[in-house]
Amino acid sequence: MVPAKAADYPMLVDIWEASVRATHTFLAEADLQRLRSRLATDYFPAVELHMLLTDGRPVGFAGLSGDNLEMLFVHPDFFGRGLGRALLSFAIREKGVTRVDVNEQNKRAEGFYRAHGFRTTSRDETDADGLPYPILHMALRQ
Repeated sequence: MVPAKAADYPMLVDIWEASVRATHTFLAEADLQRLRSRLATDYFPAVELHMLLTDGRPVGFAGLSGDNLEMLFVHPDFFGRGLGRALLSFAIREKGVTRVDVNEQNKRAEGFYRAHGFRTTSRDETDADGLPYPILHMALRQ
């Protein structure tokens, strides 16, 4: 894992968008564009970002805040190669992550976290912006 710098943000935004388009098919285009526009200015600077590199280029990243995994995205060209598992393992073992929030409609992500020992502790009907994207709050089973 390599810590990300502001100069890496454009590549991470591209990874985020490709991954979201592949996994968040429920997300309205306007909402996707609104989120995308805030990544480099609001969201990335608010978390501790770590990248996973292949051939010297980022192919995935995780954003952490305390014991919460705020974001984990892998470019879809690299799905199924264990990169998400590597990022999550790093976050848990090296950074003490025990919690994650997941869009309920993203069944693939929910299943991924369940397979790695997370369980739903609560649910919100809307996301943090009040939009109709239910959020599952998950915690690592101790």
